[in-house]
Amino acid sequence: MPAPLSRIPARALVTALLAAAFCAQAVAALRPHVPLLLGATALSLAVEGVLLRWQRGILSVFAKSHADITVRHVLRDLLLIVCLLRLGEQPREPVYTPLIAGLLAFYVLHCAIQAVSVLIRRTRTLPVVTRNIDAAALRLSPAPPILLRRPGPRLLVFGLPATAGLLATAATDDPRCAALGIALSLGLALLGLYDLLVRLLPSRRPAGERETLEWLDAWLAEYRPTVGLYFSGGAASAYQANMWLEPLAKLDGRPLIVLRERFMVQKIAPTDVPVLCLPKVSTLMRLEESSLQVLIHPSNSGKTSQVLRIPTLKHTFVNHGESDKLSSCNPYAKAYDEVWVAGPAARERYAYAEVGVEDKDVVEIGRPQLDDVRPYAGPPSGACTTVLYAPTWEGWDGNPGNTSVIEAGENLVRALLADAGVRLLYKPHPLTGSVDPRAGAADLRIRELITAANRERTGERPRDTGELALRTEELDRLTTTAVRASADQAERMLLQSAPEPGRAEAVARATTAWEEAYWASLPEWEHQVVTAARPTLYACFNEADLLISDVSSVISDFLASGKPYAVANTSGLAEDVFRKAFPTVRAGTVLTPDAAGVPELLDAVRHPEKDLLVEARAELKQHLLGPDEPPSQVRFNEAVRSLCSVAGEHRARMAERLAAETPEIPDQRRSFTPQRPAHPA
Repeated sequence: MPAPLSRIPARALVTALLAAAFCAQAVAALRPHVPLLLGATALSLAVEGVLLRWQRGILSVFAKSHADITVRHVLRDLLLIVCLLRLGEQPREPVYTPLIAGLLAFYVLHCAIQAVSVLIRRTRTLPVVTRNIDAAALRLSPAPPILLRRPGPRLLVFGLPATAGLLATAATDDPRCAALGIALSLGLALLGLYDLLVRLLPSRRPAGERETLEWLDAWLAEYRPTVGLYFSGGAASAYQANMWLEPLAKLDGRPLIVLRERFMVQKIAPTDVPVLCLPKVSTLMRLEESSLQVLIHPSNSGKTSQVLRIPTLKHTFVNHGESDKLSSCNPYAKAYDEVWVAGPAARERYAYAEVGVEDKDVVEIGRPQLDDVRPYAGPPSGACTTVLYAPTWEGWDGNPGNTSVIEAGENLVRALLADAGVRLLYKPHPLTGSVDPRAGAADLRIRELITAANRERTGERPRDTGELALRTEELDRLTTTAVRASADQAERMLLQSAPEPGRAEAVARATTAWEEAYWASLPEWEHQVVTAARPTLYACFNEADLLISDVSSVISDFLASGKPYAVANTSGLAEDVFRKAFPTVRAGTVLTPDAAGVPELLDAVRHPEKDLLVEARAELKQHLLGPDEPPSQVRFNEAVRSLCSVAGEHRARMAERLAAETPEIPDQRRSFTPQRPAHPA
C-alpha cells in the first residue's frame, strides 16, 4: 500500500540521524570537541522530539532492541559527563562528583515516578466501564497529567534542564550551569512524584474492585434492566452494533448495552441507553442475578459463548444485516434461543442451509432501522439523477463475487461519470481493503476518478448561509462530551454520566435538521465520496434515485424504498444462474464487470414506463422485509416482550425447582467430618 511505503524512508532517515548524532556525540566526548558535542546533542534531542510527535511507531522497535528512551537519555548524559571529565588538564572528579550524584538521583526519581504511575493506572482501571450511568459513587476523578503517565515525554521534558546545564558547562567550563540544570530537573521530578503520591491517598483513589462490583450489583438492582444488546468485536465492527441503537432505545422496558472490550465504549454511537462494559467473565456472570431477561446479539464473536453460559437469560440473534451470502446463515445461530429475521426469505434461507436452526425458533420482525427510509416518489425531479454506489467489502473467504470494487468498480464509476446528468454518491464499506490490498487500491483509484470528474464540472454552488455549521455545532453539542485527549477511562466515566432527560428526542431533531442542511449545502451536480459517520447509509438511501451494490444486506435494506437497484455480477456465473443463486437479485438489474448496461439502467430510472421491475421489487420487498403493517419497530418490541415472558417463566420454574431440591442437598462443608486414619496394630 502507498501509505506504509511512504513512511519507510522517513523512519529510515530519522533512525539514521539519531544514530549519527550519538556517534558524533561519542567522538566529541572522547576527543574531546565541544562544538561537535553541542551540535550532536542538539540534533539527538531534536530527533527525539520528532520521534515523539510524528514517528511514535518506531519507538516500539527501539524498545524491543533495548534502546528505549531511558537508555538513550542516560547514554546522552553519560557522554556529556565523559566530555566534561576529559576537558582541561587538572583532575575534575572532585568537582563533578556531586553533579553526577544529582544526575543519578534524578534517574532514580524518574524510575520511582514510573512505578507510581503504573500503580495509579492499575487503581484507576476498574472492573467495569460505564457510559450514560451516574458512577460518581466510585470516587472518580480526572486522570493525572499525560506527562506523568508517559515515560518518554516525561524524561525528555524533565531531563532537559539537566542536559542543557551539562552542555552549558561544557561550553563555559562553569560547573554552576550543570548544578542549576540538575537542580531544576530534580525539582520537576519531585513535584511530579508528589502529585502522583497524593493521588494514592485513600480519599483520592477510585473505588477498589470489591466496592465497584458491589456498586454494580446495586445499580443493576435499581435500574432493573429487562433487555440488553450484547456486542463484542474489533474497532472497525462497531457499526454492527450502532445500527441497532435506535430500535433498542425505542423498546418498552429498560434497555441496556453490554460490551466486552474497553475501547468499544467510545466506539458506540451517541445514545441515551446505559452502557456497561464487563471485560472479565467473572464480572459478566453477575448479570445472572440481575433482572435482565433477554440479550440481543447483532453479531457472533469468540466471547459470545461466554455470555451464553448464563442460564437465566434468553438469547436472540438479529444479525447486523441480511443477504444471500452464506454468512447470513452461520451455524453458530443454533446456539441462540431464537433467531430474529426480517421476513420470509431469511426463514427459507435458514431452512435451505440446514445449519441446525429449527423453524419454530425463527421469528420475523422486519427491519426496524428502515422505518425512516422514505418510499419511492417518482423519477428524478431535478437536473441530475443521483446514483448511490455502495459496494460491500471483500470478505474473508476470497470469493471474487463478494465485492465489485476490484473487478468492476472503476468501470462502473467511469460509466456513471460519463453521463453528464448523473451525480454519484460513492459510499464504500468501512472494511474495504482490510483483507485484500487490491480492494483498497481500487477504492483509492475510484476516489481519484471522482475527484478528477469534479474538477471538470462547473456550476452554481449554494450560497453558504452558515446553516450547516450551525446544525453541526448543535448536533456535536448534543452527541459529544468535552473530554481531554489525555483522559483515561475513569475520567470519561465521570464526564459521560447519566444524560439529561429529553436528550434523545433533541438528538433526533438535530440529526434531521443536520441532514437537510448537509444536502442543501452541496451542489446538485457535484459527486460525493461519503465515508464519514454522517450522513448515514440510510440518509443516502433517501437522497438516491438508484442504488448499485453487490450481493449484500444493502440491497435488502434499500428495497424498503421501492426504488430501482442494480447488482454487479463479478462471480463469474451466467446471469440466469446468478439470479437463481441469489434471490435478492431477482428484482434488480444485473450489471456485468464491464458496466455495459449502465446507460439502459439510467434510462429506465429517468423514464418509469421503461422500468419493468416495479412489481417485482414490491413483491421482493415483502418477501425480504415482511409486511409494512404493523411497523417493524412494533414487531421488534413484541418479539422482545414475548421472549422476556419466556425468560421470566423459565426463571420462575428454575427457582421453584431449586427451592424444592435444596433441603435434600446436604451442606458438605458442614456435614463432612474428616476421618482419622487407622494406625497399624
